[in-house]
Amino acid sequence: MKFCDNIQKLRKEKHMSQEQLAEKLNVSRQAVSKWELGVSIVK
Repeated sequence: MKFCDNIQKLRKEKHMSQEQLAEKLNVSRQAVSKWELGVSIVK
């Protein structure tokens, strides 16, 4: 499973919005969106 698929699946299982996940990770909502789209990856 790719990171982009995995992060979205886990986020939805926890009933979290991208905004909520971004707050927990101290990143922007746009960063979470890019991760889920596979546009940007976490190093």
